[in-house]
Amino acid sequence: MVHVGLDMHKRFSELAVLDDAGAVLDRCKLHHDNPQGMTEYFDSFGGAGTVTVEATRGWYWLTDMVESRGLAVKLAHPAKVRLIADARIKTDKIDAWVLAHLERLGFLPEAYIPPQAVRDRRELLRYRLGLVGLSTGLKNRVHALLAKLGIIPEQTDLFGKAGREFLAGLELREVYRRVLDGELAVIDFLAAEVKRITAELRAALKEDPRAELLRSIPGVGVLTAYLLLAEIGDIGRFPSAKRLCSYAGLVPRTYASGGRSWQGGITRQGNRYIRYAMVEAAQVATRKDVALGRFYQRLKREKGAGKARVAVARKLLVAVYHILQRKEPYRYGHLAKIHLGKPAFVSGHAE
Repeated sequence: MVHVGLDMHKRFSELAVLDDAGAVLDRCKLHHDNPQGMTEYFDSFGGAGTVTVEATRGWYWLTDMVESRGLAVKLAHPAKVRLIADARIKTDKIDAWVLAHLERLGFLPEAYIPPQAVRDRRELLRYRLGLVGLSTGLKNRVHALLAKLGIIPEQTDLFGKAGREFLAGLELREVYRRVLDGELAVIDFLAAEVKRITAELRAALKEDPRAELLRSIPGVGVLTAYLLLAEIGDIGRFPSAKRLCSYAGLVPRTYASGGRSWQGGITRQGNRYIRYAMVEAAQVATRKDVALGRFYQRLKREKGAGKARVAVARKLLVAVYHILQRKEPYRYGHLAKIHLGKPAFVSGHAE
């Protein structure tokens, strides 16, 4: 059996091939614009081997191709492959060798490879989320334009029927009218695309009892529930709720020196889609769960609204973990009692 380390770049990949004893059998460079050459090379192993790829951007197609040749694939967690980052001499060939060596010894820090069906679902959900983000940014630009011109609208929703009539009736200089109309046209296009993809998602997503359980969480709708399922994958891969929160980047940075330790703001390292979904849900949850609302208001007075919302988001993600593990619906009034660490809140963020 061979152990292949693959250091992937945009146009090529460096490979190092080791045997079970650690001896180097081959070093080579495969060019991505030669797919036939790549498949022939991987076919030469006869399906008896493991290929380790660092989890960098664009790894989907490569791992799919390697798996199609009958080889096992492992994904290396880039932040945890310390030997590469700390090497005195860093070259692509050394990176590939280290990946193969760590996998051979059983020391490889692996990243999760979701099944293709899960990846496809992620793509559609992330696409929709991106469209919503673009639309929000454009709407903020419209508000900024009016503020620049000293225009204070009476409408609470500038993009509803009354608001659009107000915007259409404004007497503006030609340059501002051109900018405003252009931004509104793009907003309309994005709204139509969001509507289309939402309908497609609802039609494609089958009934899932886990999604129904997640929808019991205040602030979590059907698409958010499916986004969580797609981004989390198998909940069994997380040994605790804290690990899931760490995966989403909703845990604080921890510093230790001289026998003392302290915590800073949240790491923001991890799955940003889960983090976004939980922060959005937190805004609704504080209004619907009375006990959670009181917890939010107390922390808001101490730390501010943004930090309090992050703390609520962390608690909601803890609820997601237990709901998926126990297959039980959300329990109102329960989260506010959960202590998330000691100290629970340092530098304004939840642990």
